[in-house]
Amino acid sequence: MNRIFRCALPALATLLLAAGCATTRPALPDPSSRPMPRVFGAEAAAVPEAFLTPARPEDEIDSVATWTAPDGATWLIATAKETHRLVVYDADTGEHRLDFGGPGDGPGRFNRPNGIATFGDLLFVVERDNHRVQVLRLPDFRPVALVGADVLRSPYGLWLRETAPGELEMLVTDSFMADYRIQLLPPMDELDERVKRFLIDVQGDALEARLAGQFGDTTEEGALRMVESIAGDPMHDRLLIAEEDLRVGTTLRVYDLAGRYTGRNLPRERFKAQAEGVALWACPDGSGYWVTTDQNSDLTVFHVFDRRELGYLGSFTGEKVALTDGIWLHAAATRAFPYGALYAAHDDEGVGAFDWRNIATALDLRQDCQPD
Repeated sequence: MNRIFRCALPALATLLLAAGCATTRPALPDPSSRPMPRVFGAEAAAVPEAFLTPARPEDEIDSVATWTAPDGATWLIATAKETHRLVVYDADTGEHRLDFGGPGDGPGRFNRPNGIATFGDLLFVVERDNHRVQVLRLPDFRPVALVGADVLRSPYGLWLRETAPGELEMLVTDSFMADYRIQLLPPMDELDERVKRFLIDVQGDALEARLAGQFGDTTEEGALRMVESIAGDPMHDRLLIAEEDLRVGTTLRVYDLAGRYTGRNLPRERFKAQAEGVALWACPDGSGYWVTTDQNSDLTVFHVFDRRELGYLGSFTGEKVALTDGIWLHAAATRAFPYGALYAAHDDEGVGAFDWRNIATALDLRQDCQPD
């Protein structure tokens, strides 16, 4: 999933560039006294949550995104699948700000909203049961466009990138089944439709989108059987797509941007529960980190991999965050997080925030893109 921030950088910069808008290095809380928990038999660093939003189990929170308002405040926007709305929090404190939407199929209404992303002042929301991506303009959530209702069957996640000024590419995962009641998969030769590619032209207040193809491997090794989260890295011609089907082994499959399976997966032994969220922390020189989640009901385990080589670098958990669906890495300074923050859906009832400084210290990662 992609990240948006304003720090004299172009749209989608948090996906393509790294944290480091801060010029000072504030004192970092010392986590060294915290024990290393063992999750599924593997050692993981303990990183305390900076905050948990108020519990709202009726919402069934799924995915999250951030947006920086003109006044400098950062919004944390979450999809609520059960109440069919968007829930907005203060991204620095977790305080609830507002709710938007409700059940329905008209503009500004939702039916099982799932994946979410921002680009500039545009908000993209995947609706599984309206079979579309709804685009709204912030801060007033004004409806702009409805995309893909004629081709999407059961969409879940999305990833955006800017290909030229005013032009976007949007990839949407489409996890349709032959029989949803028993999670019966479609025939293997239909899995070449697992990801839909849309080209979007943004001209002022107008937005036009068209389907530009679809893809998915149809071999036993590379097929996407149950798919939701997707994120990309144009500098390394790479997509990471979560395979959630436990029957074949959950992992993140590595595709290229053209939609071809590369023959690689992230190590299956790292994902003991279910591979879910994925986010990129990226530096202009091509270095950085992939952050992934293993959706454990006790504590979500976050696994970190090297951006260039995909080598495993370490794992961490929070103190409470569990059953995480979507994550969002805001790799830019906010008022509370000078080096950015990782936001993770928590137990279907809220969102947890992790200060990037604490993650970096616990796993010996970089806090910013400045040379060491």
